[in-house]
Amino acid sequence: MYLQSITIERDRFPATDVFPFNVAAFLNTERIEFSSNIVFFVGRNGSGKSSLLDAIARRRGLLPWGGTKTHKVHKNPYETGLANFINLNMLRRNPYGFHFRAETFFNFAASLDDIIMDDPARDTYFGGSSLHTLSHGESFLAFFRGYSFQLDGLYLLDEPEAALSPENQAEFARIIKTCAGDANKQYVIATHSPIILGCPGAQILSFDMQSIEAVSYEQTGSYRFYKNFLKNPREFFDS
Repeated sequence: MYLQSITIERDRFPATDVFPFNVAAFLNTERIEFSSNIVFFVGRNGSGKSSLLDAIARRRGLLPWGGTKTHKVHKNPYETGLANFINLNMLRRNPYGFHFRAETFFNFAASLDDIIMDDPARDTYFGGSSLHTLSHGESFLAFFRGYSFQLDGLYLLDEPEAALSPENQAEFARIIKTCAGDANKQYVIATHSPIILGCPGAQILSFDMQSIEAVSYEQTGSYRFYKNFLKNPREFFDS
């Protein structure tokens, strides 16, 4: 395990009326302890889970594989500022790793094609072929199965389920469980998927309360919503 804990310097926030510094989970949490090689961040949209993942990546200087977001209008100057107000307690100083963003994965695939043109052997690190020759979901799994994903290190993944069918979400969870069996790999994953959240041995941190809290699988909003929905889908639409 690499990342042991995070301290949030709430008293130094530059503002408390703008995202992400107005998020209750950050305003009411001073320290987050990690207890597993697989850690899930769960919560509603806007709850802060992706913002904290991004802040960890920025503090570690991890490569944003999947690209960065760009906003041309109404830019929030504080959007990526959380990194300046957290401290990471690392068991090992400089682990390999990356920050995977599902929403901009296409940009990474295009960049990889350019790299492979100069160094064809590089494609073996990411599944053995151009990710653009595969479907969106297939390219995700090829990437996760790739050689680079098997290296020791700290991996930050933001909503990896985005392009995956339920079956492939289960396959992804199996990949993560197998890889995390090695003490030299740690995965911190923001997800809404109850299938991925079911990965055995994972620590689940919920952003849905006033502070960031460890919860059981059955306590997650994703699990409870899907369970209730699948019991009676028609009732959901009739209400």
